[in-house]
Amino acid sequence: MGAVKRDYYEVLGLDRGAGDADIKRAFRRLAREAHPDANPDDPEAEDRFKELAEAYEVLSDSDKRQVYDVHGHDGLRSGGYQPPTDFGNLGDLLGSIFGGGFESVFGGGGRGGPAGPAQGQDVGVALEIDLAEAAHGVAEEVTYEVVATCEHCRGNGAEPGTPIVTCETCGGAGQVQQVSRTPFGQMVRAGMCPTCQGAGKVPERPCHVCAGAGRVAEERTVAVDVPAGIADGQRIRVSGRGHAGERGGPPGDLFVLVRVQEDERFVRDGDDLVTVLAVPAPLAALGATLDVPTLDGPQPLEVPAGTQPGEVLRVRGAGMPPLRRGRQGDLRVVVDVAVPRKLDKAQRRLMRELADSIDDDAYADDDGVLGKLRRLTRHR
Repeated sequence: MGAVKRDYYEVLGLDRGAGDADIKRAFRRLAREAHPDANPDDPEAEDRFKELAEAYEVLSDSDKRQVYDVHGHDGLRSGGYQPPTDFGNLGDLLGSIFGGGFESVFGGGGRGGPAGPAQGQDVGVALEIDLAEAAHGVAEEVTYEVVATCEHCRGNGAEPGTPIVTCETCGGAGQVQQVSRTPFGQMVRAGMCPTCQGAGKVPERPCHVCAGAGRVAEERTVAVDVPAGIADGQRIRVSGRGHAGERGGPPGDLFVLVRVQEDERFVRDGDDLVTVLAVPAPLAALGATLDVPTLDGPQPLEVPAGTQPGEVLRVRGAGMPPLRRGRQGDLRVVVDVAVPRKLDKAQRRLMRELADSIDDDAYADDDGVLGKLRRLTRHR
């Protein structure tokens, strides 16, 4: 007594309302998992794959599926249907199902035939500039290694004046096939031809410069326009200056990673620059006009009388330019009140006289320390 057949819908993990696309998708997924080549140590893999193929053969045929839905396995047998016992060429079977052969089912190269043009790979290079150059923009040259089209043969791999002929290894198909035997018959795998690299043609006389590859390695220097306002870590794309394409394909792109050197005078905060200005205590109390550094040179800054340590003064428009849209950044100046550490006798006497002459009202703070702290916390 033969083994009881499982329901075909159960085999493919589908319900009875599944559409054609669902059936094909289910078989494709399960065939990858159950294929004998993917399970060399599993003696039941062959039977599972055969069961999958039988279920697909019935459910993908509208007439057979209708008979099966009404009468089940007995209806198919009474109508003369016999499950296949030899799958013959497994690559042909899968090709008839999916239109792309074995490779299309199991993650290979898709349609057969010579490989078409392929775009070249991108190239990355780093460029280091200083903060002033980042603020004003700069034109710099970068030098890098690249795979370029051979000028001698203009990329076709043949000595000038000699023909391009059909590859003898693959017969112009661009692919070679490997045949292996399985319990279901022969299985055919297709892969790129090692002689022509998928092109289907080879030069009769290879170019003596590139040895028939059509591409050569060279050092290239390219001018790059760095826009004003660029930040550290941003990239500039230069189209078409990457590696040359294959078989007439377009070149890749060049990506320039911009590294902006740190400037000991400034810290960048978006488009603003932040610097620290040391103000002698007497001048902070009296007020003064002092020079502050900017990217365009020293600039006078009015320090109001009574300026306190840590106060921030702002120089409008002295920061970084916007990279795209927006307003120019500012220079924020953090005041560091410098208190003298060493005084001679005369200076100490004067300081004591000054301290004795100043009452508490001179130190009055309208907002108070706690008030300033609360205001700062609210703004955060």
